[in-house]
Amino acid sequence: MTTKREKILAQLFKVLDDITVTTNINVYRSRVVPLSRGEVPAIVIEPVSDTVEQNTSLPTLDHSLTVKVSVIVRGEIPDQQSDEVVELVHKTIMADLTVNNNAIDLQPSDTSFELLDADQPGGVIDIQYIVRYRTEVADLTQ
Repeated sequence: MTTKREKILAQLFKVLDDITVTTNINVYRSRVVPLSRGEVPAIVIEPVSDTVEQNTSLPTLDHSLTVKVSVIVRGEIPDQQSDEVVELVHKTIMADLTVNNNAIDLQPSDTSFELLDADQPGGVIDIQYIVRYRTEVADLTQ
């Protein structure tokens, strides 16, 4: 069986990957290999942390999964270049706050900007989301 965490990450990747149908944006899951020039603009989705709190009145665990979505672009003003993609990512992720009925809630968190000097200016805009979900104490799939 698959854990709820994996179901959530897979669903978020799926909805973001659907963006490729209408745009020229590559979407990757937990990519560790550097992107080549031809692979940008790109979106990378990856887990950051999953904190757990035991619910004392129920035999359940309440999770707060932090997911980072990185928008990687090249252009003279990278933060401006990324704006449409950031808007599309946010709209797409926030369209289903239950992440296909796997989560209790989904909330946007921090956004950070890293502007890079290269043969062409680039930028990595990291958007974090907190996905709250619940599992049984002894079973991460339920």
